[in-house]
Amino acid sequence: MAELSAAAAIIACVRTDDILGAIGNTPLVGIERFAGTPGVRMWAKLEGQNPTGSLKDRIALRMIEDAERSGALRPGTVILEPTSGNTGISLAMVAARKGFRLTVVIPDNASEERVRLLELYGAEIVFTPGDKGTNGAIEVAERMARDDRYFMPFQYGNPANAMAHYEGTAEEILRDLPEVTHFVAGLGTGGTLMGVGRRLKEHDPEVQVIAAEPELGELVYGLRSLDQGFIPPILDESLLDRKVLVSSAAALRGARELLQTEGIFCGISAGAVLHVARRVARSLESGDVACLLPDGGWKYVSTGAWTLDIDVAEKAVEETLWW
Repeated sequence: MAELSAAAAIIACVRTDDILGAIGNTPLVGIERFAGTPGVRMWAKLEGQNPTGSLKDRIALRMIEDAERSGALRPGTVILEPTSGNTGISLAMVAARKGFRLTVVIPDNASEERVRLLELYGAEIVFTPGDKGTNGAIEVAERMARDDRYFMPFQYGNPANAMAHYEGTAEEILRDLPEVTHFVAGLGTGGTLMGVGRRLKEHDPEVQVIAAEPELGELVYGLRSLDQGFIPPILDESLLDRKVLVSSAAALRGARELLQTEGIFCGISAGAVLHVARRVARSLESGDVACLLPDGGWKYVSTGAWTLDIDVAEKAVEETLWW
């Protein structure tokens, strides 16, 4: 089944009218060696295969096209969004293709690759203090959005965020793995967990939806501790069966181990998801655990997270914005 599904995805993406048509249909691959649990199969949804390298391409396209249809986004309007990096890059790609200007508000400890990509796509960048994280970026963007020349999609409260995953990501998982028993994703905006989780539970109410949540004070950015004081409006915690806390060090180790055992180069927040998914797998006698890896590691090479000694790399993780 996996081989046929992969072939179908390749066929679906051979030819598209433009780059936006290449969004989605990402591979779902087995990671048996990483799991190391007899009777339980682990699967990784590789969202790094999207055009800009992250799952945020899905929501950027959906939010912008919904806004165009509703009239909220018109020619001459400037798109404005607070982001820790990937959503901004995805919006920059969509905006460039559609002819809109974009301003992103981003913490100043984003990796160099993210900042350079935003610049290359032509985005205007407003930096906020890194120690305030994405919450600080949200506060600044909300003040800027009072100016009528801006349209802010606001991924944290936009229903199109979850709907992109409900109609896209979840349907792909069910197409490729209808026997899925558990789904693990990072707790960030809440869109992935809400959209995929709701659709999988419609398919089978017994499917477990598990969130990887960073420990309070841990910088696994893009992932969000609800204890930080901001709960994304689109997040419905009743849909979650479990939340598992994970440290930045555990996230780094998960990402490094996946590269060593499976040859998959994923981002650090993906490492957090892997850490939690393996804990889930080891608690089971049988099952199919699907874990969503939101991006690849290519945007973070400059940090040395994969090449430095582990103790030094863990320190870098604690100080760097990852998603």
